[in-house]
Amino acid sequence: MNGAWVQRVIELAPRPRGFHLVTSEVVEALPELSDVQTGLLHLLIQHTSASLSLNENASPDVRRDLETWFNEAVPERASYWTHTLEGPEDMPAHVKAALLGPSLSLPVAGGRLALGTWQGIYLCEHRDRGGTRTVVATLWGAG
Repeated sequence: MNGAWVQRVIELAPRPRGFHLVTSEVVEALPELSDVQTGLLHLLIQHTSASLSLNENASPDVRRDLETWFNEAVPERASYWTHTLEGPEDMPAHVKAALLGPSLSLPVAGGRLALGTWQGIYLCEHRDRGGTRTVVATLWGAG
């Protein structure tokens, strides 16, 4: 791969509300990654009630604690929510997604994501039943 672009849509299977490690799914969907010596991978989740984050990849306690904190910080059934037609978790899901953001830009080096030892890509599902989530992956790099 020499200064080439690859763009692929990655469908992530439905998951329950929470923070889910999806690094291996992303990497498996991009076999061209191994051809990139120096590059960049951009990921965009195409949803407004889920987000992407980069965080601890080892302890599931971190994922549980993040979910607990977000549920306390952005409560359901708060009296100030007006967007409630899609259920009590809908507006809080939008706020959580806005706080974490829809995208990640990750360096690629030596045919791999250049993540820290304890870093992993999270799908942050903020709905009880969000369904399949779509991520657009755009890879650019040189071999």
